[in-house]
Amino acid sequence: MHAEHEDLEPSARKSTLLGRAVIYGFGAAGIALCINQNLNLGLLGTVLVDNTFIYLQMCLFLSVTFLIYPMNRRTRGPAPLYDWCLFALCAAVCGFLAWHGSDISERGWTLQAPPIVTAASTLLCLFALEAVRRAGGNSMFIVCAVFAVFPVVAYLLPGFLWSPQMNLDLVIREHALGTESILGQPIRVVTEVLMGFLIFGAALVVTGGGQFFMDLAMALLGKTRGGTAKVCIMSSALFGSLSGSVLSNIVTTGRLTIPAMKRAGYSPTYAAAVESCASTGGVMMPPVMGAVAFIMADFLRISYADVAIAATVPSLLYYLALMVQVDLHARKMNLSGQVTEETPKLLAVFARGWHHLAALVLLTYLLVWMRDETYAPYYATAFVVLTALIRRQIRIADLVSLLRESALTIVGIFAILTGIGMIIGALTFTGVGTGFARELLLLANENVYVILLLGAVTSFILGIGLTVTACYLLLATILPPPLVQLGLDPIAVHMFILYWGVLSFITPPVAAGSMAAAGIAGAKPMAVDMLSMRIGTILFILPFMFVLNPALILKGSSVDIAHSVGAAVVSVFLISCALEGWLYGIGRIGTLARTAVMVAGIMLMLPGEHIAVINAELTGAILALATIIAIWIGKRLRHDTAPETKPDKSS
Repeated sequence: MHAEHEDLEPSARKSTLLGRAVIYGFGAAGIALCINQNLNLGLLGTVLVDNTFIYLQMCLFLSVTFLIYPMNRRTRGPAPLYDWCLFALCAAVCGFLAWHGSDISERGWTLQAPPIVTAASTLLCLFALEAVRRAGGNSMFIVCAVFAVFPVVAYLLPGFLWSPQMNLDLVIREHALGTESILGQPIRVVTEVLMGFLIFGAALVVTGGGQFFMDLAMALLGKTRGGTAKVCIMSSALFGSLSGSVLSNIVTTGRLTIPAMKRAGYSPTYAAAVESCASTGGVMMPPVMGAVAFIMADFLRISYADVAIAATVPSLLYYLALMVQVDLHARKMNLSGQVTEETPKLLAVFARGWHHLAALVLLTYLLVWMRDETYAPYYATAFVVLTALIRRQIRIADLVSLLRESALTIVGIFAILTGIGMIIGALTFTGVGTGFARELLLLANENVYVILLLGAVTSFILGIGLTVTACYLLLATILPPPLVQLGLDPIAVHMFILYWGVLSFITPPVAAGSMAAAGIAGAKPMAVDMLSMRIGTILFILPFMFVLNPALILKGSSVDIAHSVGAAVVSVFLISCALEGWLYGIGRIGTLARTAVMVAGIMLMLPGEHIAVINAELTGAILALATIIAIWIGKRLRHDTAPETKPDKSS
C-alpha cells in the first residue's frame, strides 16, 4: 500500500532529516509493538492490556500525523515549531493514558475520573478531530465534530434523535476512555488485523509488485483487440486490491496506462474514464481489498475470508462488464493490440516476478483455507521480501522505503479512524442508531425495496463527502438491522452499503476518481465524469443483484450458485452490449434493439421469486433470444450491405 491514506490524495509535507528520523523511528516501534502483541512474542515480558496497547499505538502513530500532514494543505514545507509541539503533546497525552490503562478499566474512570485524566481525555478528543481534519479534509472533520458533541445536545432533539442528557465531561470520557468510540471497533481492527496487510501491501510495492502486475497484464492482454485498455483494467484490479485506495491506484497505474491508451488511439476522455472505473473496482477486489473489508468482517463477527469469498463474484462481474465494453469499443473504433515488439514475454515476466504472484497465492491460501488472519500477512511479507533479497532485486536500503511506506499508510489510517470512531461512539452510547433503524422500518412500511433505495441514496450522498470507510461505518450501525430483519443476508447488506459508497468516485458532483484520471489524461473533467458513469453503469446495478440473490455471494446450494452466477454473467454481458450499442456476430444495433437487450439483461439479473407474477429470469432469457434473432433476421431481410469493421488480426 502507498503512503496515501485510504481514499484521499496525499497531502503529506516534505520532512527534514530529524522529521524523517522521528517518522521512521516511531513507525518501526509501532510495527514492532503490533507484531509482538498480535503474535504473542512476549518480547516485553508481558501481554499489554487492550487499551494500553491501543494508547501506545496512538502515541506512536496518531502523534506523527502533525509532522506529516500540514495544518494547511497548500503547505509543503517542513513541520513548523507549533506542529512539533502538537506532536510532542499528543504523544505525551497518549503515553499518559497508556500508563494508566489498567486504572481506566479497573477503576471505572469512564464514569468518574481524576481531573488530570479528564483533561487528558479532552486533549485526546481535540487531537483526534484535528488529525482527521488534516488527513481526511474539512467535510470529514465537520461530520466527526458534529457527532462528537451530539450526545451533549441529544436530549433537546425530537423523536428517535432524543437520548437522556449527558454532560460534557462524561461525553469526553466516553469518547477517550470508553471502548465504543476512539478506542472502538475501527481502530481495534487496524491494530489487531489490518496493520499486517498494510505492511504486506507496502512490501509488494517496494519489491516491484506494481510493475510486475502491469507487465503481467501486458503479456496476457497486450496483443488482443484494444489491448491497452484491457491491460489498464487488469493491472488496476490487481494493484487496487493491494493498495485499497482508489486515488492511489489511479495515480500509480494511471500514469502508465493512460498514456499507453492514448498512444493506441483512445481519446483522452475514454482513457481517463476506463482508468477511473478500473481503479474504483480495485477496493472491492479480493484477496486484500481495502480497510473497510476488515472492519466489515469485525462488524459481522465473521472471518475476513468469508468477506473476501462473498466479494469474489460481484467484483469479477464488474470487471467482466468493463472488459466487454472496452472490447466492443475497440471493435467499433478498429483499435488493434500492442505491437509485438512492445509486448513483454509471459515467461520472462514470470521469471522476473513470480515471487509476487506466489506471495498472493500464499496469502490467499492462509486466509481462505487456513483461516489465519493474524499470521497470514506477516508470512506473506516475509516470503516476498526475503525472496527479493535473495534474488538481489532489492537492497537493504529499500527496506527503509518499506518502513516509510508502511508507517505513512498506518498514520493516515489512524488519523481518519480515530475521528470516525467518535461517530460510532456517539451513535452507540446514545442509542440513536437503533432508533433510526426502527424509524426506517416504519417509514418504508417494511418494504425491502424502499429501504434498499433509501439506503442506496444515503450511501451515495455520504460517499460524496466522506471516505469509503467513513461512509460505511456511519451506515453500518443503522442501515443493516432493518434489512436483515426483513430477511436479507447480512453480508450482502453490508456489501451493498460499500458498493454504493464507492460509486461517488465516478459520479458527480465530486467524482474524485474521474477528476484524478482526467488530470493525468489532460481531458475535461466533466466529460470524464459522464463517460465514467456510462462505462461503470453496472456498478449501479450489481448491489441490487447480490443483495436480492445471495447465491451471487456464494450463499446456498451448488446448483443455486451455478444457476445464479450463470444468469448473472449473461445479464452483465447483455447490459454491456446494450451500453456500447454493439452485439457480437451482428454488429451495430439501434436504439430500440439496445433498449430490448438492456431490459432483457436487467430481467435476467432478478431472481424469479422477486417478481410477483412472472419469472423474471425466464422472461429475460426469452426476450434476449427473441431480440437477437429479430435483429439478425432483420439485417438479412434488408440485405444490409454496410461494411462491418474487420476484426483486428492481432486479436
